[in-house]
Amino acid sequence: MTFIAGNPYGNRVTRTLGFVDLSGFTSYTQSEGDEVAVRALTFFRAVTREVCARHGVRIAKWLGDGAMLVGVEAEEIAETMTELRRLFSEHDQPLPLKAGVATGPVILFEGDDYIGSIVNLAARLADLAQPGQLLAPKEFISAMMVNTEAIPIGPVTVKGFPEPIEVVALVPS
Repeated sequence: MTFIAGNPYGNRVTRTLGFVDLSGFTSYTQSEGDEVAVRALTFFRAVTREVCARHGVRIAKWLGDGAMLVGVEAEEIAETMTELRRLFSEHDQPLPLKAGVATGPVILFEGDDYIGSIVNLAARLADLAQPGQLLAPKEFISAMMVNTEAIPIGPVTVKGFPEPIEVVALVPS
């Protein structure tokens, strides 16, 4: 049964997706207990809400001890992620963040979800990131990123992608 004539997903939108995760949350919960873990998660969510609001980035969904972030411009996500890492360091949080970002065409599905290879790439880069690291495809970098530098990592095999991806680590400049 079709409610909309034609293909509503024929035109993709360009978005920047970021996945951010509290590195080591599961083992931290097991070793430190629920109360301490909930405090870490509460800090993560409060800081993420505040920083995203300041940079015009949308929290698309919470993923337990992580989040999927969406922005229209790559610079917004890059600055959001680097600020999140800085705040975690300044507040001596026990769990570092790890993150991945990518920009490109995605399908806006049912008005509130994003699907496509760019989403998968950002999520897989977050999975590959070391604690405290923000990974992005080399093409993510733009001249508009005045507060972010890229450190070349090199070609990385990313699950689900046929060819290695040239990856960089983003750091504040």
